[in-house]
Amino acid sequence: MGIVAGLDSSPDFTRIVVCDADTGAVLRQGYAPHPVEAPDGGGARPSDVDPQAWLLSLGEAAGGGLLEGVQAIGVSAQQNALIPLDAQGNTVRPAMVGGDKRAQVAAADLVDALGGREAWAQAVGCVPQAAQPVTKLRWLAKSEPENALRTATLLQAHDWLVWQLLGRPVRRTTDRGGASGTGYWSAATGGYRPDLVELALGHQAMLPEVIGPSDAAGTTPEGLLISAGTGETMAAAFGLGIGLGDAVVSLGASGSVMAVHPEALADQSGMITSLADATGMHLPVVTTLNAVRTLRGAAELLGLPDLESLSDLAMKSTPGSHGLVLLPYLEGERTPHLPHTAGTLAGLRRESMKPEHLARAAFEGMLCGLADALDVLRGRGVDVRRIFLLGPAAELTAVQAAAPSLFGVQVVVPQPADYAAIGAARQAAWALGVSQGTLDPRNPPAWQGAAAQVLEPGDDLAVGQAVRQQFVAVREQTHPGAFRV
Repeated sequence: MGIVAGLDSSPDFTRIVVCDADTGAVLRQGYAPHPVEAPDGGGARPSDVDPQAWLLSLGEAAGGGLLEGVQAIGVSAQQNALIPLDAQGNTVRPAMVGGDKRAQVAAADLVDALGGREAWAQAVGCVPQAAQPVTKLRWLAKSEPENALRTATLLQAHDWLVWQLLGRPVRRTTDRGGASGTGYWSAATGGYRPDLVELALGHQAMLPEVIGPSDAAGTTPEGLLISAGTGETMAAAFGLGIGLGDAVVSLGASGSVMAVHPEALADQSGMITSLADATGMHLPVVTTLNAVRTLRGAAELLGLPDLESLSDLAMKSTPGSHGLVLLPYLEGERTPHLPHTAGTLAGLRRESMKPEHLARAAFEGMLCGLADALDVLRGRGVDVRRIFLLGPAAELTAVQAAAPSLFGVQVVVPQPADYAAIGAARQAAWALGVSQGTLDPRNPPAWQGAAAQVLEPGDDLAVGQAVRQQFVAVREQTHPGAFRV
């Protein structure tokens, strides 16, 4: 079919990959950081970003003829970035991005306004969090009422970028993946909840049309096809090629577990966020607040310079850390819902009071916390036979040694790559193939999978599951019924 491009506009940079449309082989790539300051020279707050900055870095990343010969482009972008537009299509204020702490009170207000966490879970498959667009709308209505009144249209980052690439047409589009994170679109029904927009903003607003995974958003005047686009999480899952039976565990400061599932999951506890993926399936996600921050805290406590040193020290201990169990709830915890708790170190005995055992307990505690999140999905019927482990910490020896037996399944550690940009390019190839009549709109192109290291639980499975039970016993003793809903 030729060549296609995928564009990933993350919170800090734009990366573009140009791929063979048939195989997915990366032919060339471009990169540019977003400008540090807003283009007008005013150093906007980190939670406020002029979206023109995204266009500037896009132009820089695409320089040097990078897109020459490209027939279609897919766009992936950071999630939860809300761009309010006025009736003329101009930005009312800078985009509100990231986990905006200003909106925490607004999130609690919205939960109460609809009648509690269960009401939200039933309505749109998620409970409002500070980062979500619906919560930012509530903050806008309360804190900047004049801007709220001027807001006529709501877009997210990938919607806005697609709209700009197409020359700002009257029609504005999004995809299921992006829409499912807004807090005013339901993955279960496939429809918007305009009443929730009004509940948050105080009035109705125009919302982008949700188009299908293989649909095109449009064609530029130069004839370049632009696919639907999607959020970074969905694009990365698509780029990795995960399917039914697969889960992705992401190790950032906080952690997340997501899996492919054929249906949306409404979870009255609010622990599951029911997102849609970029293929027509669903991506239930469970988040923990404490992943790599647990390791960093342990390294600081032990006076170690980096996580590699912590990993080396942990490998001097043995599975079970000589009875030490760390409940890693250092920032409180979301899964289980213990927002005001602290971490717990249990099992202290004279023989266990050694640095290597504490180091090992930090790794086991982090991974057992993520295994708890995995069990939330399994408890709702999500099939997990293989886990993709992402993030720089996935390369650590102590993580790779413990993860397969604690999770109880095969663990795949993909080589580092910008899977969101690759997923966006794969979406572009799909839309291009459908437009040319060479691909089925229900089946994406079968690209080669990510190069990866494969780890099996093997003979360590029984030992790992014993460690896991030790963790569960301490958690139940310390926080009885934490997972009962």
